[in-house]
Amino acid sequence: MALPPQRPVGPARASRPRHLARTAAALAATLALLSPFGAAGAASATEREAPAADVDVRVNTQASLGRLSDTARGVNAAVWDSHMNDTEVAALMKTADVGAMRYPGGSYSDIYHWETHTAPGGYVAPGTGFDAFMGTVRATGAQPILTANYGSGTPEEAAGWVRYANVTKDYDAKYWEIGNEIYGNGHYGSGWEHDDHTDKSPREYARQVRAYATAMKAVDPTIKIGAVLTTPGNWPDGVVGEGDPGDWNRTVLSEVTDVIDFVSVHWYAGGSDTTADAALTRLTRLPGELREVRNQIDRSAGADSPRIGIALTEVNTNTGGARLTARPNGLFAADAFMTALENGVFNVDWWNTHNGPGEITTVDGETDYGDMGMLSGGSCTGDVCQPAANTPFHPYYGMKMTSELGTAGDAMVAASSSAQEVSAHAVRRRDGRLSVLLINKNPDAARTVDLEYAGFTPSAATPEVSRYARGNSDITDVTDSGASASQVTVPPYAMLTVTLTPQPGTGPGASAAGAPGTPELEAVTDSTARLSWEGATGATRYLVQERDGAHTRLVGETTGTSVTLRNLPPGSSHTVNVLAADAAGRISAPSDPLTFTTGTPPDAACALTFHRDTSWGNGFVTTVSVQNLSDTPITGWTVDWDWPTDGQSVSSGWSATFQQTGRHVRVTAPEGAGPLAPDGASTASFGFVGANDGPNPDPTSFRLNGAVCSGG
Repeated sequence: MALPPQRPVGPARASRPRHLARTAAALAATLALLSPFGAAGAASATEREAPAADVDVRVNTQASLGRLSDTARGVNAAVWDSHMNDTEVAALMKTADVGAMRYPGGSYSDIYHWETHTAPGGYVAPGTGFDAFMGTVRATGAQPILTANYGSGTPEEAAGWVRYANVTKDYDAKYWEIGNEIYGNGHYGSGWEHDDHTDKSPREYARQVRAYATAMKAVDPTIKIGAVLTTPGNWPDGVVGEGDPGDWNRTVLSEVTDVIDFVSVHWYAGGSDTTADAALTRLTRLPGELREVRNQIDRSAGADSPRIGIALTEVNTNTGGARLTARPNGLFAADAFMTALENGVFNVDWWNTHNGPGEITTVDGETDYGDMGMLSGGSCTGDVCQPAANTPFHPYYGMKMTSELGTAGDAMVAASSSAQEVSAHAVRRRDGRLSVLLINKNPDAARTVDLEYAGFTPSAATPEVSRYARGNSDITDVTDSGASASQVTVPPYAMLTVTLTPQPGTGPGASAAGAPGTPELEAVTDSTARLSWEGATGATRYLVQERDGAHTRLVGETTGTSVTLRNLPPGSSHTVNVLAADAAGRISAPSDPLTFTTGTPPDAACALTFHRDTSWGNGFVTTVSVQNLSDTPITGWTVDWDWPTDGQSVSSGWSATFQQTGRHVRVTAPEGAGPLAPDGASTASFGFVGANDGPNPDPTSFRLNGAVCSGG
């Protein structure tokens, strides 16, 4: 976050308008009264017929999305926050299983000097020094994520902080970022981030990251260094500054992947519709944006990519003006934490612990204080005052609900919902239980959910159910309210976590085989991929499954610990897990997932270049050139590709005719165009203006008259 609203020290972050309307209510509001989780006195499930389900949720425990880390849930803390180290803060965060606390506070990081506890040009509250912060971190049972001062600091100052933290004080501070949103230093025209460097380019930032990493790891080689990236699909993604070899991310990653251990990105839903309801819908963009971060790391780091993690060190609905303390933002918090963690992030940090009031509105019958904090700061706007300091707002309970779902070491598994306004997330616990989180974003109607499982057989025991809904002042145990393993009703604007025990003798716990190691990609071509993994104890054979949403299909089987997958489409992306079977055929828990993309054929009958000439965050200009490498001329050519994400499109073009259906684009030779000569003797070129609403990755496969081309 750029700045605390009550004490600005510079220009605010540029807005990034986006808008998607909230899905219309599908059921009558009166159904809420029939919910077994509704108001006290409602009829029990045994006194009436079960309602007809209007949502189907499928959970596949054989499709792992990775494991929850011990730093999964995090919050930001800021030196201008006088309540940052209140005793109540540590107690509340410990109860919510918070594992990470980020310091010293967004853009303040680039004006803050740790040794003197000063931030020239900004306000520093009493009692917020580093040692006091570490007292809160330790009382919480969390780890610190520390942002070294890049804007007005030096590598030597950062190294001194490492020495004090880990040598002098033995705090074992593991995660260190180099600066906050440094791409906002004015290099691209908009500047909110303090940066004293004369050269504000991404290349200079990369050079300095190397210097910081060298100095800091010379003190403690065990620390993890993080570099700042911009989130794909968010300004200034794709923008190339004057004299730069590429945009921010490509330039930085091309020069630092050998010295960093993670990247830090921020995500605010934004949009011209500043309600949290709209932000809940915009959250559907986050998975694609995080996948593109991983793709960018893959392209720069190659085989070293799996070593580099992704931390989402700031998240909220908006950078100001949104409905921030109200119930829908609590739903957003739960959905955002789990969505990010399921898509390859090891840490998610909410902005902020306390932040300060903004615009006062009424949402869902409650006062919304326009405050980006999880906890009240006890401040006033005019004659409207917040509740007592450290009173939790709804986002706190959203984060806390995710701790009902799972803790460090538990495996996230695939879950899909048939309704956009009902989100589903699932975790297979280490003890064999399965927890499912259901989030009903409809403010007017309850939704009845049919639950279906793959790889899991629930026992006849009554599931444990936790609820956060209207009328609840905290996460509430409603185990006796009528839920079953096959059906549950979620009240309007509510969250439920359902935890089930497995039927005895079923599931991974019944198998003598342990879970295999995460598969690694040894080699990939246009149509094959060779995978290997660490073997599991008790395994007699291994199954390789490809995941599509919450569905999986068998694509390989072997008694060894490697397999070659064949007949894969060129330029196609695949996500696979490995499972082990014991001598009785009982299946283990799945490995963590691997995602890979096949290449293009080296001996193709055509060659194509897809060159991004310029980009500006939500639009771009591209030039495409294609050659015919066959031994016969081609008259009347077409070029086809598929966009990797839904938000990409062709707006206008030249030197060809363009048609887009869904993600598919077909480009046809202009009238009167001559033939494409054989053996690459001529080139056809065309260009277009494109638009992107979200991430903007390049297509991975192109076809000339149906034949796959090399290049791209």
